[in-house]
Amino acid sequence: MGKRIIIIGATSGIGRKVAEVYITQGWKVGVAGRRAEELEALRKQAPDQVFTQVIDVTQPDSPEHLQALIKQVGGMDVFLLSSGIGKQNHDLEPEAELKTAATNVEGFIRMVTTAYHFFVRQGYGHLAAISSIAGTKGLGAAAAYSATKRFQNTYLDAMDQLARMNKLNITFTDIRPGFVATPLLKDDRYPLLMDVTDVAEEIVQAIEKKKRIAIIDWKYRILVFFWRMIPHWLWVRLPVKN
Repeated sequence: MGKRIIIIGATSGIGRKVAEVYITQGWKVGVAGRRAEELEALRKQAPDQVFTQVIDVTQPDSPEHLQALIKQVGGMDVFLLSSGIGKQNHDLEPEAELKTAATNVEGFIRMVTTAYHFFVRQGYGHLAAISSIAGTKGLGAAAAYSATKRFQNTYLDAMDQLARMNKLNITFTDIRPGFVATPLLKDDRYPLLMDVTDVAEEIVQAIEKKKRIAIIDWKYRILVFFWRMIPHWLWVRLPVKN
């Protein structure tokens, strides 16, 4: 594995903790997000290793900013997309749903296709993205979030198949955490919240092992196993609430 990683969505939560792990391991780390002050705080931890770029994945010019960050780092061996939003929306308020889709679908496509094309030109690479176990089933309390995460799961499957069809040396990792204690979930209540530092360590291990799908952690691997066995007629009748 190479020693240059780009992490999109590194200003807080999982992305930031993962960046800190790679910094500790001595990697060159390109970090991106919307908040310049948080990126600068990361850079100050290791000025010779960390490179920053303000990127808003919902904006049409985000691919150009990603390319600029790759140039700063001097290339890219691993790409990790950690940016994503979502919230419980029992009333299906349209603006909240559309905002989630703008980041988790449009922004996702912008970032992973830019990384994919870079790896095609380079001849190799490892493309990883943090989706969620929420993509396993449609959660009534968070319709857009669970639907967009299922979209990400399927898109990564399709990219993997496309790369194999074209005999490309690109590895894909779909990282599916359970509920993690991060600012993303601060306004909602979820069971089995995981510590973000522990989750970051597991994510780094999954990328190192080049896992195709990594459900974080063991409790959620068991949960997802049983979720998949629930028939649709029963699932829609379950009182899944916050």
